[in-house]
Amino acid sequence: MKEVNNKLSVLYIALLCSISIVTFNACSNDDDDDDDDAETEEVVGADVDDTDFEATDWTTETHSKDADPNFDEVFDDASVKRLDLVITEARWQTMLDDMTDLYGTFGTSSAGPGGPGAGGPEGPNDLVEVDEDPIFVPAEVFYNGKEWYRVGVRFKGNSSLQSSWSNGILKLSFKLDFDEYEDDYPQINNQRFYGFKKLSLKNNYNDKSMLREKVAGDVFRNAGLAGSHTAFYTVYVDHGDGPTYFGLYTMVEEVDDTVLETQFSDDDGDLYKPDGDGASFVYGSFTEDVFVKKTNEDDNDWSDIQSLFSALHDDVRTTDASTWRTNLETVFDTDTFLKYLATNTVIQNWDTYGRMTHNYFLYNNPDTSKLTWIPWDNNEALQEGNNLGALPLDFSGLSSEAWPLIGYIYQDEVYKAQYDSYLQEVVNGAFNVNTIQSQYATYSALIEPYATSELTGYTFLNSSSDFQAAVNELNTHVVSRADAVNNYIN
Repeated sequence: MKEVNNKLSVLYIALLCSISIVTFNACSNDDDDDDDDAETEEVVGADVDDTDFEATDWTTETHSKDADPNFDEVFDDASVKRLDLVITEARWQTMLDDMTDLYGTFGTSSAGPGGPGAGGPEGPNDLVEVDEDPIFVPAEVFYNGKEWYRVGVRFKGNSSLQSSWSNGILKLSFKLDFDEYEDDYPQINNQRFYGFKKLSLKNNYNDKSMLREKVAGDVFRNAGLAGSHTAFYTVYVDHGDGPTYFGLYTMVEEVDDTVLETQFSDDDGDLYKPDGDGASFVYGSFTEDVFVKKTNEDDNDWSDIQSLFSALHDDVRTTDASTWRTNLETVFDTDTFLKYLATNTVIQNWDTYGRMTHNYFLYNNPDTSKLTWIPWDNNEALQEGNNLGALPLDFSGLSSEAWPLIGYIYQDEVYKAQYDSYLQEVVNGAFNVNTIQSQYATYSALIEPYATSELTGYTFLNSSSDFQAAVNELNTHVVSRADAVNNYIN
């Protein structure tokens, strides 16, 4: 790693001189004012020409679109890898200024101890509605002695981002897009990171074990569902004063990038990331803006989603259940949804459909012409949770009218039997007590040195003992869920 740090130091000085908007003594004595227009900064930054560079580390295997995604390299379960982000001081300040515009002054939350900064639930008055993402800026990414050039980097998240920011925690999640700026820098045309165009770095918000995103993702995929690969990374950010340890992150594969490409035989279908009232599938709540397209964005057609609404709410459901099921299964992959629903309810994951109108994808699989459910964002899984808590196994207390995809399907005797069968399958397989506790032991031993050495202001831990206490809670939780399923089935 010394070789990487030496290279970082040399290249960082060069970067400051070539692309910084702010003047440093090592470069010149001319001061340029920061550009208040975020769109200008988002592209290249002020009026400085930083296009004159050579991508000397570029190889087909590491940087080219021609290489297949290298899952063994990027999503290695057996190691904690290091990723360095180098962002000029001016661009970093622009990112912070943009966050201030979106969420207010850094570190000014009214939440007390145990609030979002301490990994607890955020209060209703702590969050504000924000309809736009933070801005991208160009940055350099370093990994294993190699550089990736002018990578699009931005902060990401919703309540987790806002809560971390307002509580003065700079361990913020990042989104990386490796060819975001290819129009401005021809040298990086179709740049990839070992075959990946986009990657997310999740900050493990509200998870003192830092295992939930990783293990929940493993469980979903081991249950036979499409879903993101995950891996542990330490992240260092150099925004002008040398590398700062931002903490232990979970790298997450993007659904609209390689999940579709590698887990479906055809990745040309419409992918939706629903968010908003209509994402509950309540009768009459459909609007196009809720079902955000992540592929085929220019195709002004939501007929597949509308067909699902129509089939779900057809009056024949209460008069001819067989016909209702047949019509529903024409447009919706009910088997995948039932398997997902069983898995999600066994492991307990409150921050998704059934409690919240977000954190899932729908993919219109061209092979079947059916909308297929894909889970997303699992850092709140593997616990009872907030906001009324995770759903019970029998969905008691759930309003079928408010959450009809669960309520109507569970009320059908054929689908309920299928759901019950999947519950048993999950606790016997993907969420088996011995398997999961072994996984907890392996992963916690792997990440503990990196988790417990996080820095003040870049961690959700109050002390190093919080980490092991959280792991112990996970071990107890998996036993309790096996008991809950057995009691439910019997």
